[in-house]
Parts: sequence; structure tokens; C-alpha cells
Amino acid sequence: METQNNLQSRRIPIDYTIAFLVFILAIFSLVAIYSASGQYASGDSTYFVKRQLVFYGLGFIAMMVVASIDFEILEKLTIPLYICGILLLMAVEVFGVEKLGAKRAISLKVIDVQPSEFMKFFLIILISSLLAKLGKSRLSFKESIVVTIKILFFTAIPLVLILRQPDLGTTLMIIFAVAMLIYTSSISLKMSYLLTALGISGLGALVFLYFNNFELFSKLIHSHQLSRIYGWLNPAEHSQGFGYQLQQALLGIGSGQLTGSGFNQGYQVQSGRIPEVHTDFIFAVIGEEFGFIGTSLLIIVFFLLIYRIITIAINANSLFGVYICIGVIALYTFQIFQNIGMTIGLMPITGIALPFISYGGSSLLTNMMALGLVTSVHLRTKTYMFGEDESME
Repeated sequence: METQNNLQSRRIPIDYTIAFLVFILAIFSLVAIYSASGQYASGDSTYFVKRQLVFYGLGFIAMMVVASIDFEILEKLTIPLYICGILLLMAVEVFGVEKLGAKRAISLKVIDVQPSEFMKFFLIILISSLLAKLGKSRLSFKESIVVTIKILFFTAIPLVLILRQPDLGTTLMIIFAVAMLIYTSSISLKMSYLLTALGISGLGALVFLYFNNFELFSKLIHSHQLSRIYGWLNPAEHSQGFGYQLQQALLGIGSGQLTGSGFNQGYQVQSGRIPEVHTDFIFAVIGEEFGFIGTSLLIIVFFLLIYRIITIAINANSLFGVYICIGVIALYTFQIFQNIGMTIGLMPITGIALPFISYGGSSLLTNMMALGLVTSVHLRTKTYMFGEDESME
């Protein structure tokens, strides 16, 4: 028995299915970023690729380090991690660097750290811990009130700080992830319906203010965010302004057709007509140069990754581990849907990166850490011959 425990403790902290899928995504990322760097050919066209390769190296190390830690230990560190995330967000107010009209990152010379990326990771762990303590039995509406207020309180503080940056995309991502955790928990369904009704009422109030009190509306929604909505609703009319980025991306993806124009051969990409093509609009590179086949393969890999996390959640015998997996699934799903959706005109443009594909250190590092946490859940899932673990009751 002791020998078996020693062998288990020496086991490499990695899930080979996840590692393989991330490796495929890394290839997609490096190829697309290199192609997107063609417009920078006058300088070092491999600059972003080399940095992304370093980020991936650091990300794999971070993933294995997190996977080697018993995820249940983090349950005792939820509040310290949460406070650390809040302090980092507050530091942006003082030490943040402003880019494209937003102050979201702290420059460390070598890399810009975006605290909101880490905050969403810490918040998922905290809320997963709160929900796991409730057990599996459905609570009454009255019993759900206290825990719901706690969740809303812990969520509201970082959201206010993130909105001040301003970063609407990350705000919506966190709201979606928290909502998914609540809907899949033992919290009363009536409470879930109430929160949904409040959310819809909030959107309705914004629409009302837009038509009846635009001055107050403009204080809640920044002008550049409203401009993006105008550009999304009618990109052709705003093709020289708000809708320029989307219009050029649509032209590129449309010209890719079935097989694409070929690696490094995309006219829209190589001419530099698509701004931020190596970050937010990286999907346009794959669409134009690798066509429907290339984009379909990428989406299939994403689907397989999410499916793998779902199977880990189903087999887990720790509620805390299950909720962690749900939170990670929600974060990935929202990012993938929003990024691809905004690139093809289905969703308004936000600053949300395509996970594992877009260029960027903070986003990639936190996504890899999230996978490390999921791997930790998988590696510590025990199989019981005569039923479930008591922690799941």
C-alpha cells in the first residue's frame, strides 16, 4: 500500500489528453501569430512568436505547478487569494499603463500584467468554495438568501474596479461564470429566477435610459463602448470609423472560403488592414488563410478541450472540484463564443482574447493555471467500489 502511495505521489502532474489538446492549440496560435506579424516585416517579424513561445513555456510550468498542488488546499486560501486579486486591481489605478484609452495592465518592462485576468481565476475558486459547503441538497429560497448575498458581495467589488478601467468584456465574462456556478449549484431555483429577472430588468433600464435620459446613460456606458455597438449593428455604414475593424475582418474571413488563401497569403492580414489582428482578431487570420476547414478544426479542438473538462467534472467526487470545473468551462465558453462571435459579426466587439490562441501573457498564463487546477481535480479523483465519497453528499 505504501509503495502504491509513493508511486502515486511521484506521478507526473499532467493530464495527457489536456496536454495534447493544448499542444495543438499552441501550434494554431504560433502559426497564426507569425502570419499576423507579416505586417511588421520591416522590423522583427518573429518578435510576437518568440514571446508567445516563452509565454507558453511559462504557462506549461505554471499548469504543472498548480496541478501538483492538492486543489482542496486552495479552499483554505480562497480569501487571501481574493484579497490579493483586489489589491492588484487597486494597483492598476495607481501604477497602470494606459493603452487604447483603457488602463488595465501594470507594466513590468518585460511583460504587462493584467490583474483582471487573475481576479477572475481567484473569484471562481472563492465562489466554488462557498457553493461546495452547501452540499448537494436543494436549498429553500430563504436558505439561499445569505449565500447569494455573499456571492454578490464578493463579485461586486472586483466588478466595480474592472469597470473603472474600463473593461466591459471581462466584466461580462465574470458575470457569466458566476451565473453558471449559481445555476448549477444547490441554491434555490426561485433565487436563480429572481437573479435572472433582475439582470434582464437592468438591461431594460439601460435601454430606457438610452432613449429617455441619454446624459445619465452616457455616464454608465462609455462613448467608445457605445461606438462599438453602433459599428456592430451596422458595420457597412460605419466602415470608415466604428465598424472598420469588423468590416475588414469579415472581408478577410469571407475571402478564405473553404481552404483559405494559404499561410502568409491573406491579403487583409498581410496588408495590415485588420487592427489588433494578432490579439483580439486572431480568428480572422485563421479564417482568411486556412478557410472554413482551418476554423472548423480549431473549434473542434476547443470542443474536445471543454468536453474533457466536463468528463473530469462528472467523475469528480469533490463538490469543490466539480464547481471549479464548471467555473473554468464557463470562462472558456464565454471567451470562445464572444471572440469568434465578434469577429464574424454575431456579437459586439470587446477586448476579449481567444483563449490559447491570441497573443498575450496574462491571459495565456491564467488559462493554463485554470487547466492546472482542473488537472489537479482529475488526478485526485478517487474511485469507490461501494458508492460516492461522503464529501459529495
